[in-house]
Amino acid sequence: MGRDDQSSVPETVETALADRPVEGRVCLEAGAGVGNATAGLLAAGAERVYAVTDDPEHAASVRERCRDHADRLVVIEGDLRRTPLPDGSVDLVTAHGLCNVLDPPALEGVAADLTRVAAPDCHLVVDDYAPLPEDAAVADLFAVENAATELATGRPMLTFYPASLLRYLFDGLGWTFDRERTLLDPVPWTASHLSAHAAVTVDAADHLPVALGDALVERAERLVESIGEEFTGRMYSLAMRLPEQ
Repeated sequence: MGRDDQSSVPETVETALADRPVEGRVCLEAGAGVGNATAGLLAAGAERVYAVTDDPEHAASVRERCRDHADRLVVIEGDLRRTPLPDGSVDLVTAHGLCNVLDPPALEGVAADLTRVAAPDCHLVVDDYAPLPEDAAVADLFAVENAATELATGRPMLTFYPASLLRYLFDGLGWTFDRERTLLDPVPWTASHLSAHAAVTVDAADHLPVALGDALVERAERLVESIGEEFTGRMYSLAMRLPEQ
């Protein structure tokens, strides 16, 4: 999974970008999170990286993590359905672990705007998690997380899309499929990962009736304790290109 220092690039990101022409390109990390793909793009020689996130804490984290490359980095706090970049201004787009936190309407809007900002012959790399096996214990934890967030906000927190569905979505927007590869199989869901997902349930429960919220939190915490960690599921990487016009 890569080295332990904050600026290191996870092996999943390195593998996903290894066959992409990053050097000298204007790049966009869609859904910057903690900046894994941003760090990978900068390390691979991107001319400029726009890291877009709607989370102020994530924005601050990316700025700190990549402070040694501040001259090539622009962190933008905004909605990926309305990215504040000009049409056709980006040569390479990454979406690393983004789609699984977008419900279908949001996914469609984000995909459309990523296509808008893409220049002719732009490369797109989408890395995400396939639907979990039916016997995966972590699926029960994610179901509780989704129940809590949907009750609190009207939308689930997690949606696991098959690679074929994302291919179909972007194909309809004019992208041409290039390749698919496996990044992790199985995926290591560690104790820290499970605790982070339980914490989402705790946050959502604050917006629910006390009895209901407490029941969901108790269920999530029991699942974290009983699962401990689990190795299951698959993380994939899709690469596509926008034809030259």
